[in-house]
Amino acid sequence: MLRQLFTLMLVLSLAACAGPQRVDNTVQSFARWEQPTGGATPVVPQGPQRYRFERLPSQGDGAAAQEQSTLEAMARQSLEAHGWTLAEKDADARWTVQLSTSTTRTRDPWDDRRSGWSVHGQILAGNGHFFWAPMFMFPADPPDTLRQVSLLVRAAPGGQVVYETRAEHDSRWNSTPALWQAMVNAALKDFPKPPAGPRRVEVDLQR
Repeated sequence: MLRQLFTLMLVLSLAACAGPQRVDNTVQSFARWEQPTGGATPVVPQGPQRYRFERLPSQGDGAAAQEQSTLEAMARQSLEAHGWTLAEKDADARWTVQLSTSTTRTRDPWDDRRSGWSVHGQILAGNGHFFWAPMFMFPADPPDTLRQVSLLVRAAPGGQVVYETRAEHDSRWNSTPALWQAMVNAALKDFPKPPAGPRRVEVDLQR
């Protein structure tokens, strides 16, 4: 009986893992595109457009530089879907794009439990009574983590910020490239003409 129960639990667990993950993001974007001389209405740039990436000094060396290169590759893929391509030469870029991320632990399971491990078990005896036995032993739940990705677009000649967007995602999921790619895609949803105010953007991942 217990073997059948374990088999059923394993099948249900595998089925859940095989389905798509839905990354629920809170996104807010701001656009302030350049106005033509004497015009009152900003001109939203349409593709094709060329840009180059810009980095902070803290993003230029070691592990930080590697992480930034990975993040820029994600943004490059998402921007290409909007007709924006990376310039082969910096001088050919009309815009600059700067990316940053942050990770904040919002709840730690160690704050709620004296031990980092949980043991659960209950077996039904032949006489109809329950007795306790250690059946499962697993670590405490992973912490809730708030992740944010931000993207700035500047006009290359003068450095004026013309577009700002950020996506936030709060969950207990592990930090994976697929998760960050989904957040970058969410941040660039409706680019380059976003709606006003915060909005919810969901992106499905196939695990």
